[in-house]
Amino acid sequence: MTTCVFCGIISGTEPAVIVRQWPDAIAFIPLHPVARNHSLVVPRVHVPDAVTNPAVTALTMSRAAELAGAYSASNIVTSVGSAATQSVFHLHLHVIPREQGDHLMLPWSTL
Repeated sequence: MTTCVFCGIISGTEPAVIVRQWPDAIAFIPLHPVARNHSLVVPRVHVPDAVTNPAVTALTMSRAAELAGAYSASNIVTSVGSAATQSVFHLHLHVIPREQGDHLMLPWSTL
């Protein structure tokens, strides 16, 4: 059985810089943030991606929107499947604060 690193962060067995916590979700800084205050919002329950459990996805999106509300501009991004660049198979939403002229291009690479 493969261990989910995000489940480890939620349980406290894996390290992370926690940004905010709710009863149903947690937000933390990713290993390789692409902008200042870039964070991941993940549900506390293990759900592989955004389409597996729409109710959990909707609740997690509401938490991401709450977090994004602190910024004048941001992206909220998620991926479903490896072909769409999903690398951790636990639902997560990237909240990326943006600034005019930051030159950040999605999906954050030139490949």
